Amino acid sequence: MNETRRVLIAADKFKGSLTAVQVAERVTAGLRGVVPDLPVEALPVADGGDGTVDAAVAAGFERREVRVAGPLGQEVTAAFALRDGTAVVEMAEASGLQRLPAGVFAPLTASTYGSGELLRAALDAGARTIVFGVGGSATTDGGAGMLSALGARFLTEEGEPVSPGGGGLADLARADLSGLDPRLSSVELVLASDVDNPLTGPKGAPAVYGPQKGASPDDVETLDATLAHFAKVLEAEAGPRAAEYAAAPGAGAAGGIGYGALLLGARFRPGIEVMLDVLGFAPALERASLVITGEGSLDEQTLHGKAPAGVAAAARAAGKQVVAVCGRLALPTEALLGAGISRAYPLTSVEPDVARCIAEAGPILERVAARIAEDHLG
Repeated sequence: MNETRRVLIAADKFKGSLTAVQVAERVTAGLRGVVPDLPVEALPVADGGDGTVDAAVAAGFERREVRVAGPLGQEVTAAFALRDGTAVVEMAEASGLQRLPAGVFAPLTASTYGSGELLRAALDAGARTIVFGVGGSATTDGGAGMLSALGARFLTEEGEPVSPGGGGLADLARADLSGLDPRLSSVELVLASDVDNPLTGPKGAPAVYGPQKGASPDDVETLDATLAHFAKVLEAEAGPRAAEYAAAPGAGAAGGIGYGALLLGARFRPGIEVMLDVLGFAPALERASLVITGEGSLDEQTLHGKAPAGVAAAARAAGKQVVAVCGRLALPTEALLGAGISRAYPLTSVEPDVARCIAEAGPILERVAARIAEDHLG
């Protein structure tokens, strides 16, 4: 066999159907059904949102579990990943929508306190670099809960702690950051996100993402006002940088937890770029002749910082061919080519019934992968 024919599978999850690890397994099986001895390397990827810790563990990081507060204060078991002094922390593990009971939303009261506890656990484990992946949050509290878990105090006029969640910030009279964990000043904290929204305003966290978390139009208005008030009070404590951070790209990520992270000194980077670095994508790419990426839905959002776009951009820069697998395809050929993807293979190309594609995603993906092998590796 020609040794140059080596495949790298660097795909994200098919949300609701397959994890990124399962996508890689099914694609590998489909390819090898046609080319039995094909060298395949799997590097499941994520863009900082849910699935980021799993991708790190699949790349050889150690999984660490810790009990933290969920978005409504209930105790949950959350995981982070650790290797050689680098921790990958995923806020959705503690404060994500998946941590709410089915059909329950809490736009005004959900808190990021557990995300702060996760960061503290990473510090306790000796992390010197923390990649903080944010996305999929149940919360819109500007990171107030997270900061509280790390030693900050947010007080009412009476000197009592404000209530949890973005709604509670309406009563905020004073912020005290003097008790923040001193270890934070000596770690490199990277805010990994696929969104660059500011904290408030028409493109801010409440307006753009609040409705996904159950916020009514009135709730959105309330949260926008409370987060603006939060930033104003923090300006009195932390100076002009508090206002600068509120307007900075990434401040609005995950209900404004990006803002809290920036206050801690985090550097904002597109999530997929950070994760490709952390996962060791460059050397794996060098070894490959064909790259297969993908996610559940290849659509307009994909082009704005999602994992397949990041993989394709890096592969194109290295002169490698890229094809994509997906559940559904909602991008025209020219958009795919513009992103560096030569061809996309949706599950619907072999099974037109969408409900069946979702229910039987694994076996159908194997059939799709067999087509890729016939088209590109035969």
